[in-house]
Amino acid sequence: MFTIGKDQQNGFDKLMLTDNQSQAKVEIVPGFGAMLHAFTVQTEQGTLNVIDSYSGKKQFDEKPEPEGFKGLKLSPFPCRIQNAAYTFNDQRYHLNTAAANGTALHGLLYKQPFECVEQEATGDFAKVALVHKYSADNTGYPFPYTCTVEYILKKANTLQVTTTVKNTGASVMPIADGWHPYFTFGRPVNELQLQFQSNKMLEFVNLIPSGKILPYTTFALPATIGETELDNSFLLDFSKQQPMCTLHDPASKWQLEIRPDESYPYLQIYIPPHRKSIAIENLSAPPDSFNNGMGLIRLEPGDAATFSTQFTVRKKE
Repeated sequence: MFTIGKDQQNGFDKLMLTDNQSQAKVEIVPGFGAMLHAFTVQTEQGTLNVIDSYSGKKQFDEKPEPEGFKGLKLSPFPCRIQNAAYTFNDQRYHLNTAAANGTALHGLLYKQPFECVEQEATGDFAKVALVHKYSADNTGYPFPYTCTVEYILKKANTLQVTTTVKNTGASVMPIADGWHPYFTFGRPVNELQLQFQSNKMLEFVNLIPSGKILPYTTFALPATIGETELDNSFLLDFSKQQPMCTLHDPASKWQLEIRPDESYPYLQIYIPPHRKSIAIENLSAPPDSFNNGMGLIRLEPGDAATFSTQFTVRKKE
């Protein structure tokens, strides 16, 4: 049987989805960017939480950006918009948002509150739906829309996360979507093995795509991360077998498997300097999509776009 509960800890009001048979548990903080705060499973050694998140509201309030936008919804664009400006339908827009070196980062909703509008728990799953209604209050993005995030915890330590964006305005709008979870197995990422189904990497100039696609096969097969530095975007090959990405801990034999659908054709991977966790980001579009048009969706009034991915934590025998 699955259950849904509530808890308050360190200033976070959390929703908790639990599989009472396996004791797998997902913690979500709707009030702060629909945050994925924890995903814990039971192992022979005890509880394993594969999510690196904020310690509490104080840390989030002080520095959500320097701490890496951990576990937050990236909408209406992921990653970067160069110079915090773009042109859409012959109109120039300047984003009034947090920027690094003049570059807008990770959209407008990552600090916004979401409201829980649906809960359901059965013998097979626990589900919550969270909604934020963007009212076009940023002059750089005058396009109202509704963002709905659905978390479903299923059997076999599997979490499905689906986002639906609906254009509630009167004009076509540019939209891209993504997530920014950081994963950990409680040890340096240098010791972990990574694999993802891609042999194509976007060339970056100052973390902005140049337009060139480069070959990249370092992690086409499982390989130890070691000292590899990553802050790159890769094109997934959906002709290959799922999962699209696997992060494996050889010491415990536990691994994370990521199965996005084709609405998320890009995989952004970032290893922070502390190397205690790794950001593996499902994206519908790469950085600067509002300018380069790569993966950009033009959403007509009244239309909706849906993006979905799935995380499974299991022991590899």
